[in-house]
Amino acid sequence: VQLQASGGGLVQPGGSLRVSCAASGSGISINVMGWYRQAPGKSRRLVASITRDGKTYYADSAKGRFTISRDNAKNMVFLQMNNLKPEDTAVYYCNDWPYTGINSWGQGTQVTVSS
Repeated sequence: VQLQASGGGLVQPGGSLRVSCAASGSGISINVMGWYRQAPGKSRRLVASITRDGKTYYADSAKGRFTISRDNAKNMVFLQMNNLKPEDTAVYYCNDWPYTGINSWGQGTQVTVSS
């Protein structure tokens, strides 16, 4: 499965952004999809995850501000990010959760929160 994240950009503190993840290839049936992020000099960490039937999990840093959703028919996962803070600056990736190592990370999408 190939995973392509997109939709990042530069946004001011307090702003919103929605990033998308498109899955393609054979055997697309990932049960739990996650959004991860990696800030400069830090390890990649899970931000939110969602099961095929819509059960969600959020890291403490995302609770109340981020919303994960998915469209199983289109093989896409989304992350709506509101009230963004400078500490949300990172490269955002999508992949299965827990990470199995089966699918590559891809290039991710850069989100920069700065005034």
